[in-house]
Amino acid sequence: MSTVQSRSRARARTPQQRRRRRLSWTLLGIAAALLLLALLEVVTGADDLTSSGTVSATLIATVPIALAGLGGLWSERAGVVNIGLEGMMILGTYGAGIFGYHFGPWAGVLGALALGAVGGLVHATATVVFGVDHIISGVAVNIIALGAVQYLAGLTFTGLPGGGQTQSPKLGDVGSVSIGPLSDAFGDLERSDLFLVSEIAAILRALVTDLSFLVLLALLFMVLTYVVLWRTAFGLRLRSCGESPAAAESLGVNVYRYKFIAVLTSGALAGLAGGFLALVASSNFRDGQTGGRGYIGLAAMIFGNWRPGGLLMGSGLFGYTETLGLRQGGTSVHALLLAVTLLLLAYAGWQWRQAQRTAAAVSAVVALGIAAVYFATDVVPGDFSQMTPYVVTLLVLAFASQRLRMPAADGQRYRKGSAG
Repeated sequence: MSTVQSRSRARARTPQQRRRRRLSWTLLGIAAALLLLALLEVVTGADDLTSSGTVSATLIATVPIALAGLGGLWSERAGVVNIGLEGMMILGTYGAGIFGYHFGPWAGVLGALALGAVGGLVHATATVVFGVDHIISGVAVNIIALGAVQYLAGLTFTGLPGGGQTQSPKLGDVGSVSIGPLSDAFGDLERSDLFLVSEIAAILRALVTDLSFLVLLALLFMVLTYVVLWRTAFGLRLRSCGESPAAAESLGVNVYRYKFIAVLTSGALAGLAGGFLALVASSNFRDGQTGGRGYIGLAAMIFGNWRPGGLLMGSGLFGYTETLGLRQGGTSVHALLLAVTLLLLAYAGWQWRQAQRTAAAVSAVVALGIAAVYFATDVVPGDFSQMTPYVVTLLVLAFASQRLRMPAADGQRYRKGSAG
């Protein structure tokens, strides 16, 4: 009876109250995660879990995943599944390489957006106009983009100084921003080794020290996406195309137009994600540069329940685990195993209280298995450390799947006039 009453109260809350509640829980979750990491540093001695260097590297790893996921969000909110994010990212890396080398880094940004949008145009034409299955079209975009970029890279970069069949010459820097006095002050606090204070100072220091303009641009796109899709009439119409295109058409919405706009925007954002890899993460185009980040971005979008805030949190999680595997390798990842064990045990307790006995038992068994690995080893082998982001992707999707709700008409074929 109490469960029914709590659900009734939840439905009775106004949208503003629900947003405030989500924000409160989000801030509480961030604070709890920071406290847990600070405790881990004390218990395990892994002192790089929250350093400013780790946070800066996490931002670099997070942004391409977040931009790719944001592209997927635009597309799927309009009802078009976009498995082709990886291919659009590949096109973006080449666009940044060719335009960035010849015309400068910001021309490379525009080139990444443009070539990513070309991939979106192909996907939109196939799925919206010709009714091709969305998964088949996305896979085709990935394959075509990979082959086309390999051919074009060999054609355009071979013979250039520092260029070749698989990479471009060195590209210019888009620039960064630092606030010197704040950076120095937070650096002093970080080195003071005060519990929790040093961890907070390290995060703040990373945000005011050599912060790339493209990181700021990505955060701006996150905010703009929320405002446009959830605070404007245009966004309401676009989202209606992903929930019930027939009903949207009956109200005068040009469903084809909105789907095209969404998928083109999706391609441009995914292209920018690839451009970020070429211009910021490595300073040149390289073959195989995306490394499956388009798929991880799609997973981050699903983890975020098709919303920008959740997407950003999921991208940060994947970016953080990737950073730990690259910086201190097995030592940091080994410390993270203890955190995963505690979180899974807490999750199992919550499932038990919700009368989900089988799920709670599975969570507890997995937690005990991870705990056994933690206490039986001192370091995680390097090859397994590099697998961490992909393992986290699978675990997060497995445990988060119970609360997800995709757009109702996502992936469905739509034909004009079906409202009648």
